[in-house]
Formats: sequence, C-alpha cells, structure tokens
Amino acid sequence: MISSRHAVANRTAVLRQGSASILLGMLTLLLFWSVCGVSMAATEPADGALQQGLHYYRIGELDRAQAVLLDYLAGQTDPVLEPEALLVLARIYHQRGRYDQVLHYLQRVPNTLRGSETRLLEGTALIRLGRSEEGIALLTEIDDSRLSRTDQGRRLADLATGHLEQKHWLQALYFVHAYLPLAVDREQTDTLLQRTGEVVTDQLSEAQLAEAAFMFQGSAVGQAAGLQLALRNWRDGNELAARRQIETVLQQPNAFPGREEAVKLRDRLFGAPVKSRVLGVILPLSGRYAAFGKAVRRGIELALEQLGSAEYPVKLLFRDSAGDADLSARAISELANAEQALAVLGPLTGTAAEAAAARAQLERLPLLTLSQRNGLAETGPYVFRSSLTSSLQAQALARYAIEERGLRTFAVLAPDNRLGREMSSRFTAEVEQRGGHIVAARRYAADATDFRRQILLLKGEDPDAPEQPEPPVTPEAEPEVPTLPFEALFIPDYAERVGLIAPQLAYYGVRDVALLGINGWNNPELLRLADGYVEGAVFSDGFYRYSPYPFVQAFVNSYFERYGAEPTILEAQGYDAAGILLAQLSRGEQLSREDLRNALSQLQNYPGVAGATSFDAQGDAQKVLFLLQVQNGNIVQIN
Repeated sequence: MISSRHAVANRTAVLRQGSASILLGMLTLLLFWSVCGVSMAATEPADGALQQGLHYYRIGELDRAQAVLLDYLAGQTDPVLEPEALLVLARIYHQRGRYDQVLHYLQRVPNTLRGSETRLLEGTALIRLGRSEEGIALLTEIDDSRLSRTDQGRRLADLATGHLEQKHWLQALYFVHAYLPLAVDREQTDTLLQRTGEVVTDQLSEAQLAEAAFMFQGSAVGQAAGLQLALRNWRDGNELAARRQIETVLQQPNAFPGREEAVKLRDRLFGAPVKSRVLGVILPLSGRYAAFGKAVRRGIELALEQLGSAEYPVKLLFRDSAGDADLSARAISELANAEQALAVLGPLTGTAAEAAAARAQLERLPLLTLSQRNGLAETGPYVFRSSLTSSLQAQALARYAIEERGLRTFAVLAPDNRLGREMSSRFTAEVEQRGGHIVAARRYAADATDFRRQILLLKGEDPDAPEQPEPPVTPEAEPEVPTLPFEALFIPDYAERVGLIAPQLAYYGVRDVALLGINGWNNPELLRLADGYVEGAVFSDGFYRYSPYPFVQAFVNSYFERYGAEPTILEAQGYDAAGILLAQLSRGEQLSREDLRNALSQLQNYPGVAGATSFDAQGDAQKVLFLLQVQNGNIVQIN
C-alpha cells in the first residue's frame, strides 16, 4: 500500500508538470474539431446514454435516469434500440403515479417485444386510470409464474381493485383472497381489507356470503364473510348456526374486518372467556449479556403499554437467565407449572435458548425465542424463533440483486471467521438457487488492513506479477476501463472493515459494480470512513429507525419519549415478539397453550417494526427485511 501511494504521488507530479502542454493540446484538438465540423457529442456511442440512464435507474436516481433516457429517445432514429429505455421510463412514471405517461411510453414498445412486465405495467396503469375493463383483460392474460413475488402481488391487488370497480363482488373477493398471502404493500392491503368488509356487509346475499365463507375459508376474506353470516343467523334467532359459524371464524388468528365484533358476538353466544393471561419472559438481565437483555426488556414493556388489552390484561413475569442454560431450563419449568404461563418469550443467547427450547417442548409450552442460534425451531412444534438471521439476509440480498436489478454474476470478498464463512455460504446458495453465478470468492484475515492481493485475484489478475510501468499520458489517451468478470460484489463484514476495503476496490479498478452488504454496514461510520466509495451500495437490516413507514416512526418516537434514547434492533425485536404474543392473548379466544401454538404456526405477515413476520412450517420467522442504500452520501430505505 505504501509503494502504491508513492506511485500515485509521482504520477500526480508528472501530470502537474505537463499541465500546460496538455491544455495546449486540448485547445488544438478543439480548434481542429470545430474547423472540420465534427461534434464532440458524436464521438460517444449512441447506446452510451442508454447505459448511463439505466445505471442511474439501478442506483435509484430516478430524476437523472428520466432526464438521460428522454434525451436518448429524442435523438434516437432506430426503433430497435428504444424498448429498454421505454420500459424503464414506464417504470419510473409508474412509481410516480403518472399512469398516462406509463401508457404513452409502453404503446411505443413493439408487440413482439412486450413481455409479462410490460403487460403488468400497462394493465395496472389502465385500472388506476379508471379503465378497469381493459386493465382486467390485460392482467388476466399474464403468466404470473414469470413475475417476481412483488409483481405477482401487484397483479392480484389490481385485479381485485378492477373487479371492485366493475362490481364483480365474488371475483373481487377471490383476488383479495389470492393476494393476502403475498401482501406486498401494507397500505394497499389495508385498503383491500377495508373494501372487503364493505362488500361482505353491504353487497352480498346470504347465499353469496355462505359461498364466500366456504370458498375463502382460512383467510381474512372468508372470516369476514363468515362473521356476517353468523350475525345474520343470530339476528334471525338461529343461535346454533351462529355459534358454529363464529367458532369457525375465530379458529384462525388472521386480522380481518370486524374481528372485534366477532369476539363480542362469541362472548354473547358462549359467555365471556377467562380474562387473565400470563406471559413469561426469560432474558439475560445480569452477567455479560445484561445490556442486551435489558434492551429487549424495554421493547417488551413498551409493547405491553401500547398493544395490551384492558379487556384481556396480560401479566408479564420476567426471569433472569444470566445467559446460563440450566437457569433457563429451570425458569421454563417454573413458568409452565407454578405460574401456569400460556407462553414464554426468550431467551436471547444461544446455549440458554437451546436448553429452554428442549424444556419448553417437553412441557408443551409455546416458546418464542429471539436467539440467532440455528436449529432452535427444529426442536419441536412448540418452539418458534424470531430474529435477524444470516439466511434471511442472504435471501433478501440475492432476491433484490437478481429479481429487481437483473444481476447474474457475483463475487464474494469475506472475512475468514464464522460470520464471513456462514454469510458467504448462505449467499452463494441463494444466488445459485435463483439462477445466478458466483464467479470468484476470496477471504481475508479478520483483522486485515490491506486487501490488494484478494482484490487482484477477484479480478483474475496475478498479484505476484511485476508492476507494469504506467503508459505516457497524452491528451488523446483515454483511461482504459477494465472489464470485470462480475457485476456485483458481496462483502459480509462490519462498517469499520468496509471503510478500509471500499477505497482499495476503487484504487485497484473495481468500479461500477454493485456493492452488497449485511446489517453490519448500517452504521454512520460507513459513510465517514468510506466516503463516496460506497455510493449506491445496498445492504439489509432487520430494523431501520429512519424508515419512512409511519408505524416505525411511531415506535421510534414512542420509545424516545419513554426512555430518552433511540431504539436499536434489540428493542425493536423485543417489541415485535411481545406484539405477536399480545395480539393473540389480548383477543380472548386463545384459552390454551395448544390454541396459542396453532395461532403462531399460522401467523402471516404480522406488521412488525422489525419487518413483516410469518412463521414457516418449521417455526422459523420469515421476515421482510429493510433494504438500505447509500444515496448522495446518506443511508436511505429503498423497499
């Protein structure tokens, strides 16, 4: 590194000494071009502007992308070269709600080149412009197996909206039902559920309600229809049918329009349920991990204040694990037997969580642990885990890079430690599963400060080859841009190390590649240390306190008012885990541990501040993580 810096200094001195001759040469060339009538702009390839516009779009600079692509189209005479620019402009205008412009640019794409995404954009634009019949016809023809999960959700939501506008009530409910497992947009989901409630309340006959309750059972749509059917039976004096119907409705833990009304009807029909609830919490409140345990506790207590029910109060019983396996197992037995807890939240550390999981399964006590230790949920059906894991981060990054950015070739530069090895393995598996390719991978010592050798090997260059002399600098010479064998580089390390790596990447010619990272990048130190070298980089995290989501902002503000500090991911995960359990216990219908276990196993898209959460068949949380990007020297959320 020292010799390299001297080489740069020497080269800079040569450039300064020759600045006068270079300036003279440039003026001579300008005069020559003006005399010959040759435009400087004409020397740039026609598709250079297209590639520049696409680059701006990929890194989220929509204004610059739009301006460059519009200029490109204005000067384009060959229609064969236009479709990619037209499609990206349509995407930009769609994001901005300019649906008339979406149609304007898509109509210029030849029919032979219109794929699933083109039809999706056009169909959704037509529906949002009030031309629902045309939009429905176009969206119905799309093969959604070619769409990403996000686009599948968008298609189903707009088909539901279109049929609502056409007053095709059962068809609309069908598409809401199909959309809910995806639920890619919280605001749109809330709107569709609200309209579902209005339809089943005001628009359907009793026969149609029965049909909807049967066809869409197990989802919020079927439950909303079932509630209205139960209410009609109750009002007509058919109490037995109303009881059967309301029991079926409340067996599922989904949020649906009128759930509170359903609980009240159940109470009228069966009598009020037991109102006391006990929830155990096992955390390291002393010892080396006490700071982490106390942070999680603050999030849990805030959740109880904000999300608890006065009608069905929940009592929290805290137990200190001190990070110890035996203490954790004994606490589980005490909470299960002496305290008759319905569920336990925690522990936080690996060994304590393993011991607690084994004992909770033995006691048949639902356990929601926050540990990152792999394999916990495999202990048995009473054990669930909700935390930010390497697997979730790898999934989020690979999906984003391949499905949203269209990248196919990747390199990995990782520390030679447990974190680096696990993250590299997970990311590689996710990339290959989605059809991408890892073309190069290198490791460095966990405390390394010089990464020259690894970077050159990633580029396919020999780090032991003798240095070649720099070519003479002339006015006509343009610096060569090396062709790299990969489009994106994944670095699973923390901000302090990335701050050393990023400038060296640029120095050794690794530029214009997508930099991908983990939650350790989400630190102001990244911007201070790496400066502009990480502009456009994308990384994942389980919590982002500056998120524009209103419910995240509300949580951050409430936490600050309560504790005088900003929350971290620990407080957010504690808040969400408690919220998940409180959402079940505070409703009143779960009266046994088995009921609660069933409810957790069927949880879908709980709207947590640390990401929307569902549990897979094993009991591991599947979360929608935050994707963050460095834009103009700031970290911003892009999903």
